Amino acid sequence: MASELDNALNSVIDRLTAPGAPLETVAFERFGRTLPVLKNAPPTLVHYFAHFCAEQGDKPFLVEGDVRMSFAQVYAAARVVAGGLVAGHGVRTGDRIGIAARNSINWIIAYMGVLMAGGCATLLNGWWSGEELSGGIDLAECTITLADAQRAARLEGQRYPGKLVVFGHDADWREGLAPLLAHGGDESTPLPELTGDDLATILYTSGSTGQSKGAWSDHRAVVQGTMNYAAQTLMVFTYLGEKGEAPDPSTQPATLVNVPLFHVTGEVPLFLQSFAIGRKLVLMPKWNAEEAMRLIEKERITYFVGVPLMSFEIATHPDRDKYDLSSCVSFAAGGAPRPIDHVTRIREALPHAFPLLGYGLTETNGVGCGNFNENYLAKPGSTGTASRPLVEIGILDDAGATLPAGKVGEVSFRSICNFLGYWNNTEATKDAIMPDGFFRTGDLGYLDEDGYLFIVDRKKDIIIRGGENISCIEVEEAIYAHPKIAEASVFGMPDERFGELPTGVYLAKEGESLSEDDLRTFLQEHIAPFKVPVRLWQEHATLPRLGTEKVDKRTLRARYLTVWESELKNPA
Repeated sequence: MASELDNALNSVIDRLTAPGAPLETVAFERFGRTLPVLKNAPPTLVHYFAHFCAEQGDKPFLVEGDVRMSFAQVYAAARVVAGGLVAGHGVRTGDRIGIAARNSINWIIAYMGVLMAGGCATLLNGWWSGEELSGGIDLAECTITLADAQRAARLEGQRYPGKLVVFGHDADWREGLAPLLAHGGDESTPLPELTGDDLATILYTSGSTGQSKGAWSDHRAVVQGTMNYAAQTLMVFTYLGEKGEAPDPSTQPATLVNVPLFHVTGEVPLFLQSFAIGRKLVLMPKWNAEEAMRLIEKERITYFVGVPLMSFEIATHPDRDKYDLSSCVSFAAGGAPRPIDHVTRIREALPHAFPLLGYGLTETNGVGCGNFNENYLAKPGSTGTASRPLVEIGILDDAGATLPAGKVGEVSFRSICNFLGYWNNTEATKDAIMPDGFFRTGDLGYLDEDGYLFIVDRKKDIIIRGGENISCIEVEEAIYAHPKIAEASVFGMPDERFGELPTGVYLAKEGESLSEDDLRTFLQEHIAPFKVPVRLWQEHATLPRLGTEKVDKRTLRARYLTVWESELKNPA
């Protein structure tokens, strides 16, 4: 039975999306069917930036240390950068422009400038190794890669297409982004006219098949996904206003940027949505729970989002009571499952606030479903209902047929916000996107009678470490690259802080000797540190096999789970 809050929120969104209302939806043809789109949404991200930066004007937008910039100042800076990219670097509509850097104001200005110049913002994972970065650049065929000094150093000696332009962080944008402006072009440089069909972004995703894939989206998908988040925010604010509990309109919404902007959670719901709702972004260069609490108090942060361990670390921090966290009324999590007991502990530690949970994927531009306030406390094991007004959830069997409530199948999403394919990978695209438009997530779950989604298992062979997807096959391939390895298998083990950690087993070739430390050192030279297994147990006999001759990973994981738990209780 639908809860009182469900009924109230559905009533609000029905009114907000009605004909003539601010969030009116109209039909759009895709996949041979009609999908809802927000009629009044800007057609491209370029129009989106221009409209909302003009509307928000002199409101504070970006804060990084002592540097503060308004919406109008950020837009003006991005317009100059766009001119420099077009006139000085020859960027043309549709060119893939890689961005490989940590979070900063200059990252944001560069991202906006790339899109305004007509380029496709290709968001390279800043934690990747040099090999992985060059592989991502090569996959997207980037004509230019904008990198900070740390990422540029990793790329030394690597082969990749296009040119590398190095920019800086801890400086005024004109200084930090000077290499983008050095060859001409400014705010007067003509920029291309774009439509919703133009290529906007490529984000990388680690699936079960090893090498990361580049999920590409047009401007329409990214804008509609962003506006769907804004619609959810407006829905909640309207509901609170009708209850007499609306936030003080004189208080600007504010949030911390403590997740990477190259991931969809950082890019879409956190960063891009902030234009529409006039939200201040306070950047943290590196996660630290106490620094987060200091900034929440200083900047009057109203909303917090991160991987589940972040809000849990705040709620359980021994110095939590030293800081005034009363301004922050929402602690959201995404990117990984949140343990059910964490929900209660967060609510008890921060009684003025509600824990929230969202579930979406890179391929859906972060849009999927959400579980709010009392509903989350009532069903803490659920990721919530479909995010209205644009998202539809389907539970599909192997043939692609929709299953009824209560039946477990592959969780799938259909909306105008979905990506359009994996760059230069027709086969993977065909496997992921059904002819009727449903994107198959690789997660197994079911919908209850109220439309709440419960994830029960993972179909894809991946580990989720603190919100980072790790392909087991990719790590196994890296292990097999060692000349002394005969067999290997990688799997996740439970961890209270990160959710899961990568572990594995290996068998050395006959007559060879290879220690765990030596193998880990080898892996650290080839894959990102977060992918390197924290524990590698050495086997001395052929690994167990299934009837298909594949390694029996479930048996191995079960065998070593007790070892893992024993080692946690009795560390060396």
